[in-house]
Amino acid sequence: MHFFICKHIIASMKRNSSIDKKVKAAKARAKSLSAAERRRIARKAAMARWNSSLLATGYEGEFSIGDVLVSCAVLPNGQRIITQSTFLRALGRSPQPKAGKGVLSTLDELPYFLANPVFEPFITESLKVSTTPIFYQTKSGTKGVGYDARLLPKVAEIYLRYRDNVLTMKGRIPRTYQKMIVAADILIRGLADVGIIALVDEATGYQRDRARDALSKILEEFIAKELRPWIHTFPDQFYEQLFRLRGLSFPRMTIKRPQYFGHLTNDIVYSRLAPAVLDELKKLTPRDIKGRHKHQFHRRLTPDVGHPKLREHLASIITLMKISKTYSQFLKMLDTVHPKYNENLPLPLYDQTEFALEK
Repeated sequence: MHFFICKHIIASMKRNSSIDKKVKAAKARAKSLSAAERRRIARKAAMARWNSSLLATGYEGEFSIGDVLVSCAVLPNGQRIITQSTFLRALGRSPQPKAGKGVLSTLDELPYFLANPVFEPFITESLKVSTTPIFYQTKSGTKGVGYDARLLPKVAEIYLRYRDNVLTMKGRIPRTYQKMIVAADILIRGLADVGIIALVDEATGYQRDRARDALSKILEEFIAKELRPWIHTFPDQFYEQLFRLRGLSFPRMTIKRPQYFGHLTNDIVYSRLAPAVLDELKKLTPRDIKGRHKHQFHRRLTPDVGHPKLREHLASIITLMKISKTYSQFLKMLDTVHPKYNENLPLPLYDQTEFALEK
């Protein structure tokens, strides 16, 4: 027994010794390599990573900022990117990095458009993380490389902060950086009114599918898959105020409400709760032989999102009801505070003093 244990320990020591020798040999070899050889090895490793499991973009397009035509894309994970060449062109740089300064040689460093000591004071750690190049497969099947679209205005802002600093310290911008500074200024001005994400989404056509996806997520959050048990949801104050605003006497003993109150509730509450929620509730709730919905809509709302949002909405509505003298006055305030989804808000053509004067 002891013989076999000793034999196992000796074999293990030999393996560890062999591994240590290989590690030391690798370190010694790395030190002996020239800078060019190290770049070649790094490039080969980067190419291997580039060739593995590339995301294929489903949306591609172009938009203009000043005189620069920017190519962009959206990946399946929703990440918006700008191609490397147009990213560089928009910053007043050469669309092709100089030899030895390409994207594949800077995977673990700052990209060459920021790898200058003059920009270092203005670069945050969070920005460094976002400068990682993104490799993907284009719609035509070729390999592409780009950067997160949100990085473009951030880099331009760094150039302008450098400009402001050097003008304060020296009174002039070195000729080397003048073209870049002008491009950055044009870029920031061009993006002043339109967000970079909106530009990419519009150019690629992603905004259409994004809207559908966003709507699906909203409905998934608000609408429960199964009918929930009934619980008291609508406060008595809601109906008491609704009776008052409609000029009706509120029954104290047995609350028997007019049938059209259901339509009013849909208009006041569910059509303003979230996009398409009312339509989805109508679709999911069966009707009886008289055509009326068998279950209250609130029983189809999720307990973690839909129901809490409903209670919050009802509290706000009741407040508006209490300060309203008439139903028409209440609706005007309701349309201002909680407009219906997918409907245009009426222009405020009425007198602004109407709320105070209407009786």
